Parts: sequence; C-alpha cells; structure tokens
Amino acid sequence: MSVDSTPEASTTAPQQSLGTAAARNLATITKSAPQMQEITSRWLLRMLPWVEARGSTYRVNRRLRHTLGDGRVEFVQEGATVRVIPAELGELALLRGFDDTDVLTALAGRCAQRDFTAGEVLAERGSPADRIHLIAHGRLSQTSAGEYGGEVGVGVLADGGHFGDDALLDPGATHDCTVTAETSGVLLTLSRADFDAVLAAAPHLQAHVADFRSRSRERQNKHGEAEIALSAGHVGEAELPGTFVDYEVRPREYELSVAQTVLRIHTRVSDLYNGPMNQSEEQLRLTVEALRERQEHELVNNREFGLLHNADFKQRIQPRSGPPTPDDMDELLCRRRGTKFFLAHPRTIAAIGRGFSACGLYPDHVDLGGQSVPAWRGVPILPCNKIPISKEQTSSIIAMRTGEENQGVIGLRQTGLPDEYEPGLSVRFMGINEQAITSYLVSAYYSAAVLVPDALGVMENVRIAPGARQDP
Repeated sequence: MSVDSTPEASTTAPQQSLGTAAARNLATITKSAPQMQEITSRWLLRMLPWVEARGSTYRVNRRLRHTLGDGRVEFVQEGATVRVIPAELGELALLRGFDDTDVLTALAGRCAQRDFTAGEVLAERGSPADRIHLIAHGRLSQTSAGEYGGEVGVGVLADGGHFGDDALLDPGATHDCTVTAETSGVLLTLSRADFDAVLAAAPHLQAHVADFRSRSRERQNKHGEAEIALSAGHVGEAELPGTFVDYEVRPREYELSVAQTVLRIHTRVSDLYNGPMNQSEEQLRLTVEALRERQEHELVNNREFGLLHNADFKQRIQPRSGPPTPDDMDELLCRRRGTKFFLAHPRTIAAIGRGFSACGLYPDHVDLGGQSVPAWRGVPILPCNKIPISKEQTSSIIAMRTGEENQGVIGLRQTGLPDEYEPGLSVRFMGINEQAITSYLVSAYYSAAVLVPDALGVMENVRIAPGARQDP
C-alpha cells in the first residue's frame, strides 16, 4: 500500500533586496572618538594654582626656624627582634644635627625592646619619666585631665612616634599625659642612666647637649621661628627693642620634574586613515591624557616633592577610632587657616560618608565650577584615586591651603617651551625613520612646593573598609 506525502520546503525564500551586511560596505559608519578609561577628573591639577618656575627651579625662602627634631624614627626588624637605626636617633629633639656615628650606635645599642598589648597603660600622668619611648609598631592614645573633670583625648601616636623626650636631661621630668596602647605592638626605651653613661664618655655629645640647652633658651614663637622683638602698649619715650628678621641659610629648592614618552605613528596611517578623525591628533590627545594622569600621581606620591611625603610631621594626625569621623575631619581642618579643599580616594570619601551617617550627620554640598561636590564645614571633599590604599585597607586624607599669596601649596611649571602644546607640555617632532614611522617626543614638566609647613596636612591610617557600625 503506498502513501502519498507532500515534501516540506527545504529551501528558504529567495532574497528580494540588498542585505544590511552588504549595505554597510557603502555606508559611512557613525563612530565615537577613541575612549580611554584611565581618564579621571584630576581635581588636584585643576585646583592647584600654577606658578612659573623660570630656570626650572623654585626656591622657598622662610624665616629661620629652630627645628628641634619632631621627625619619626625608623627601625629594622630581624624576626621578633627590633632595633633602631642609629642615624634615625637624629630625629629626636635632643640629637637633631648630631652626626657622630659611633656615639649614635652606642645609644642605639642601649635601647631596650618592650612588647605591649592592647589596653596596657605605658605611662601614667604625673608619674616620673626616666626614659624616652620610641614606638616601632602599634597605636597609642594620649589622654589628660579635662578642664571640667574626666579624661580628654590629647593625641594619637603611631609607628615612628616617641614620647618622654624630656626624661633624658631633666631628672625631675614627669609624664604630662597618660599613654595607653590601643593595639598590641613594640617599642624601644632608652633610660636616662644609659644615656648618661654614653654622655660621660663622649665629649662631642657633651658639647652638643650644651648647645641644645642654650638653643632651647632662645626665644621662639609657637611655630619654632626666631622671635621678632616688638614693643606694644608703651607710653612716653620708652626705649624700643631692636630686631631683625633672620632667614634660613639653606632654603629648600624645588626643581621641575619631567614625564616623557615617544609617540610613534606610521605615515601610512596618518596619510590614508585621517577621515573623519585625524589619527595623529587622536593619538596625541590620548597620550597627553596619560601624561597628565601620571603628573597627578607624581604630585601625590613622589618621594621628593609629592604631597604625602612633604607634609610636616606636626601636620600629620591619626584618626581616633580608625574610620574617619566628623571629629577627625575637624581636627584636620583646624590645623591651618583657609583650607581650600580636602583630597581623598573615592573609597575614603565613601568611608567619610559612613562615619558621618553613624553620627547622624550628612555632608554639605558646594558648587565647584558648576559641579556639586560633598563638603565639610564648607570645604570641598574632592576625589583623587592617586592616593594609595594599603593592603590593610587604610588610606590618607589630604587638606591644603593653596596659593603664593596665602603661603600655601602651589604647582610649579614653566611655560613658553619650544613646540608647546599645552602650558608646561611640549610635543617635538623627532623625524621619520627608515620604517616610515613618525616620532614625537611628548614632555610634561611640573613639581609642587609647600611654602609653609601648616599649608599641608594629612590624616594617615584612615580605615576605609566597611565594618561594624560605630557608636557616635
């Protein structure tokens, strides 16, 4: 028995018009200019006032300051053993400028290591101080008696800090605050007896100590500058004091740094593929953007002129509880007049918001060049992803005053360069090689200067990782 069946169509219908794939061969494609994810807002470059540095150098002249050693001490670690680097003892007030290596080595050898735990009281307010304490690792809080009773926070000490400086020379010295360990850590101590033993056998150190005592008696203002003698409120023909304003003998000079690269473009590309966009211009535009990003990174992190490394030690503070709080921001803000802006990593700004929310506060917003940005006490908080984040999830917040007229932080550059493309940036034609590749040397010259120490402040070791809610 046969069964008739109709076969299904095995082919598609024939094409009746031009397809889109073929049509694109005759069409002009709408396209964007080359995009670059590395480009950021670069607020630091926008906010810094730029000053001409003729001769590639800018000298910062200041009044003479009696620097009595407020730096941080560094250590070396060998397993569980910690030793102070002898030369680093020169960061102490008493030993600033003393460079006898043998004597410093002898003092370093007499430093005794002490491990401490969280919550341990390392010094009681009013107790005798017979040794100096050098903090190798850990975080300590200083408290004192409040004006109206109770304890008030005085400050926070961390790695490289020290306390009890007066103990080495003053037999009657006492601790003026209570020092309590917030974390476990290690410190080294140098007792007055050990110091006296080295002092007795070192004539150079004896002369240095005598000079230190005489310099300590010189009149200074609260900033450590030699005081200018003045008279006020007198009547009649009172004899007026004579004075002069002394300057630093060897002021610091900032030389312009450079970021450079060689841009290479094949002539075939620039000749044949220049429509609708100029290939050379687009290549150059993206190269300049990358150089400007590197410039901002160097202004923040360079060990010679970067902001994080040039903040005065007295202008570095620690958050009291880890995450940034309104109290911490006020502490950073109050250390200078006319703070222009805060600078922080975007993740740090998020941590600031969390800290404010925990206290029931919300940051203000201000208009900056037509853009609304968060602010605290009317001072903008600007993002800068060039500020590093440590593996412990801590970062820094920078506060600064800017401008020469305000004795602040300034950017340095030199304009009028040969083949200048932008202020402080030049693009110089280097020729065409045998492979028909055109080369351009792209150079950016820049630096930054801090005119007076209080123009720049840094809050260090700010914890930015979200954690348990902090009680306000």
